[in-house]
Amino acid sequence: MPFQPVLLWSDAVLWLLTGLLVALAVVSRRSPPLAAAWRKVGQSRTGMAAATLLTVFALVGLADSLHYRQLLPAAPDKPAAYGVEVLSLLDGALSGLRNHGEKTYSAPLATVSYAMETRTGSDGVQQRDFPPLRFGGAQLSPGDSWAADVAVRGIVGVAAGTLLWWLISTVLLWSSTRGAASGDTIAQIKPWRGFQAIMLKRPPGSFAWDAVLVTLLLICLIAGKLAALASGYHVFGTDKVGQDVLYQVLKSVRTALVIGLVTTLVTLPLGILLGIAAGYFGGWIDDAIQYLYTVLNSIPGVLLIAAAVLMMQVVIDTHPEWFATAAERADLRLLALCFILGFTSWTGLARLLRGEALKLRELDYVQAAQAFGVAPFTILLRHILPNVMHIVIITLVMDFSGLVLSEAVLSYVGIGVDPTTISFGTMINNARMELAREPVVWWSLVAAFAFMFALVLAANLFADAVQAAFDPRRSAQ
Repeated sequence: MPFQPVLLWSDAVLWLLTGLLVALAVVSRRSPPLAAAWRKVGQSRTGMAAATLLTVFALVGLADSLHYRQLLPAAPDKPAAYGVEVLSLLDGALSGLRNHGEKTYSAPLATVSYAMETRTGSDGVQQRDFPPLRFGGAQLSPGDSWAADVAVRGIVGVAAGTLLWWLISTVLLWSSTRGAASGDTIAQIKPWRGFQAIMLKRPPGSFAWDAVLVTLLLICLIAGKLAALASGYHVFGTDKVGQDVLYQVLKSVRTALVIGLVTTLVTLPLGILLGIAAGYFGGWIDDAIQYLYTVLNSIPGVLLIAAAVLMMQVVIDTHPEWFATAAERADLRLLALCFILGFTSWTGLARLLRGEALKLRELDYVQAAQAFGVAPFTILLRHILPNVMHIVIITLVMDFSGLVLSEAVLSYVGIGVDPTTISFGTMINNARMELAREPVVWWSLVAAFAFMFALVLAANLFADAVQAAFDPRRSAQ
């Protein structure tokens, strides 16, 4: 076998979450109220544009969650052996960016290094100069124009992106027309007409295909241009050790997704169980739960997280036998950070659900169920929980962006993910010293900020669309 599959704990959790989201989609489709709310989300141009961008980020993160170890060259009379380096499917796809490292800093699209060094010329005279890069612009021959090469690659990338967009949009429209009912407007749109048909014939209240296609077009154009330029240059430059910055920001997407999704998975059971129990039962249960989250909210969050992370780090350092590779060690620290953030972030959701449960328990149908002797657990499961799910879904989507930003802040102060784990926070943390050097190295910080901004902005816009569709008060307006 040319590779050995490796399943990290975070991979298992991330794929489990993906399965749960698919199950949620199936359940929502069979539930008329949930299906109606999600249809409102689908009618929002802003929400669907954000969802399209989030889907692309999710695909990048899932491709980075399929890990393996490569088969080493066979030795005579010895069994097959695999390398200790754990790679992912994304690493394999980006092998050009991963392996084409430089000695140190280089600016975006540069052909020479950003640091001068002493070189010996052909005449034997030593002089200080900017040495040419090993891979950035190596395809240029003496006399070739850098600007012309960049322009040609950009045009080819845009053309390839346009072709890719046309193929994807045709497949999407073809699949949507097959699923549409007879007589539906979308069923009357021919797939090969694609963008023009959707833009001109989209009736009010239908799915926002126009926003999806426009967003896809922008993504395909940018991705095509980046791919074409990355085959000959370091598009976003390189860092101190010569690693490609574009490769780093793409790897950071998985870390952000793990932080946002896994932490939410830890937060939800605590927030739902304690919040509903406090509101429905009242009495000493309400007092105890209120005391618990009031105490937690009284402790400075950063100090609490820092103490837990440092204690966890001691445990990991004193048990090196638990980990076969460095990737497993870094992965456990990433998961531990998710659990620490989850155990300290459930109080807000619990407060909201407590207030909603206090109101619901006084309604007639709940009082009638109590009078007929229905068990409290059954009442919670059948009458309370379904009526607070809109709050849970809104909180789940809105907390995602906050958790992604939390990781960046925690890594910036040195208590975030393992230093060997590439994330937006570690990139920003490493870039702070680069801003103090002369000349300034700005591209690592700008690239990390731009990608994190796009991810968080898309999550916030999608959260707004979900809140507008699921919140009964906003829906009634």
